[in-house]
Amino acid sequence: MKHIVYLLLYCLLAAPTLTGQKLSERRIKSAATEAYPAGLRELMTFLKIPNIGSDPEHVARNLDWCKETFSSMGFRTRVIETATAPLLFAEKLVSPKKKTVMFYLQIDGQPVDASEWEQDDPFIPVIKEKGGDGMWNTVDWDGRSIPHPEWRLFGRSASDSKGPAMAFITAVQYFFEHRYQPEFNIKVVMDFQEELGSPSLPQAVIENRNLFDADMVLIMDGTRHISNWPTLCFGARGIATARIRIFGPYAPLHSGQYGNYAPNPVFEAARLISSMKDERGKVLIQGFYDGISLTEEDKKALGSLPENEDSLRLRLGIHSRDAVGENYQESLQYPSLNIRGLQSGWVGKEVRTIIPDVVDIEIDMRLVPETPGERMMQLLRDHMEREGLYLVDDLPTPEERAEYPKLASLEYRLGSLPFRTAMDSETGRYLNKALSRVFGEKVVHMRTTGGSQPIAPFIKTLDLPAVSIRIPNPDNNIHAPNENLRLGNFLEGIMTCLAILNEPLK
Repeated sequence: MKHIVYLLLYCLLAAPTLTGQKLSERRIKSAATEAYPAGLRELMTFLKIPNIGSDPEHVARNLDWCKETFSSMGFRTRVIETATAPLLFAEKLVSPKKKTVMFYLQIDGQPVDASEWEQDDPFIPVIKEKGGDGMWNTVDWDGRSIPHPEWRLFGRSASDSKGPAMAFITAVQYFFEHRYQPEFNIKVVMDFQEELGSPSLPQAVIENRNLFDADMVLIMDGTRHISNWPTLCFGARGIATARIRIFGPYAPLHSGQYGNYAPNPVFEAARLISSMKDERGKVLIQGFYDGISLTEEDKKALGSLPENEDSLRLRLGIHSRDAVGENYQESLQYPSLNIRGLQSGWVGKEVRTIIPDVVDIEIDMRLVPETPGERMMQLLRDHMEREGLYLVDDLPTPEERAEYPKLASLEYRLGSLPFRTAMDSETGRYLNKALSRVFGEKVVHMRTTGGSQPIAPFIKTLDLPAVSIRIPNPDNNIHAPNENLRLGNFLEGIMTCLAILNEPLK
């Protein structure tokens, strides 16, 4: 018996690697289907590891899992220590004559409030199907059969972004197990604090330029276009956040004793907020849209995507859209100004008859390459001063309160930088060729996405083109309770990764 085992092992090791073999559409789809059940089982195991990036224990457990997984596939792995949390780097050299593709995998997820989820534990994934009453009911999957494509896997990070990461891992595992050779060398960087803005990624890229050098970066993160067709996204908006404080009296005042005498800072905050946008949703801050222009070719490409404005507004529950751009896709090409939170006094059961002492206005700006964060925050500061506000660095002093009628402070933080790769670039043509082999004409090309991704350090420092490979369904509840991944999307994600691995990179 021992001799038979040795003989089988010898035959396996001696079997030739299948290099340069172009797989047909049918073969890619059958390979993905074959690998699908095991990949789904592994994804469910992966999701059981909690992954909040601010928790060192969560980071350590996920790093260990990733390191073991890539090492088992023959990758050389290296832990890159940073000032916040480590990164994991993995590399598979196919041939020194071939080009190299870097894959970026986000491993961490958003915090959870388990009481808001329709399952016992957000980190214990559950497969569900939608009933005739519109409710999602648990499915008892046997772990081997091919699940129905409309079933969904519910759990934190199912879509954002352990699901996409596992689609890539499943495809790579299948290639090596069946002795297919990828058409390029593979590098992988795994980020365990993406949801925290990847604070140490820029410095890590600077310090490891040679290690991270590649011919392109493919980002396994992000949601598909609303059509749910396979999606390539060639850019992402950056983000900057700010907190504005509008100051009133030293402390909350009795509204009966001081109403009509002590100004209420909420009204000053309301005037400031209303000065920032007009009734159609256009930002009124001077210079906010400077430097942005769309060519007729850009507009044609953006208007060609499979979208219906009426159905989109119906799905969102809005009567009309803001008048920025001619359609949804055009709106994403401009910076945005959003009031993401507003707080003053008390409401509900704790409401009290007071004049508040302070109003907090939380703002986020989504940025495009033409609108750097520093400039946009200076424009905001200038606008506030034109509105008559005197800005202080901290709490106003008694002397400042006596001298200035309108007092405020402005604090801001710059997050991910925006990036954009040309859709007709060599990278774009390569990826479109790979995906069209499997999906034909049903591939969406998005110029940019509304969200932010911390991939700009690779572009800025290494001068690499970057494209996001979108796998999850658009109605996936990412960052919210009941996050989910449509299983048909997971299968198509494996197909996508197999097609890319098998596409020659000239």
